[in-house]
Amino acid sequence: MSDVQNWIKETVTQNTVVLFMKGTAQFPQCGFSGRAIQLLKASGVENMVTVNVLDDPEVRQGIKDYSSWPTVPQLYVKGEFVGGSDIMNEMFESGELQTLLKD
Repeated sequence: MSDVQNWIKETVTQNTVVLFMKGTAQFPQCGFSGRAIQLLKASGVENMVTVNVLDDPEVRQGIKDYSSWPTVPQLYVKGEFVGGSDIMNEMFESGELQTLLKD
């Protein structure tokens, strides 16, 4: 496992809610990342860690390899990969996302 993979693993396992995204929570750099932040906030998440993949090409590629998921944003809750903004949206509409994030 590369240093980047180890760093990603540590980040997602040591923090309850982690969003790998383009930009920051304050300034998302794409619509999907912005939507993901909105969904998390609407679900009552106050403490989340965001990782701007645009800051580091290794992390940008590394997170895709880590999850075997081709796009960002990517949401991790308690070390588990949840999905991207489409999956988050579906889960939010069904109430599943709020339940997952409540604990």
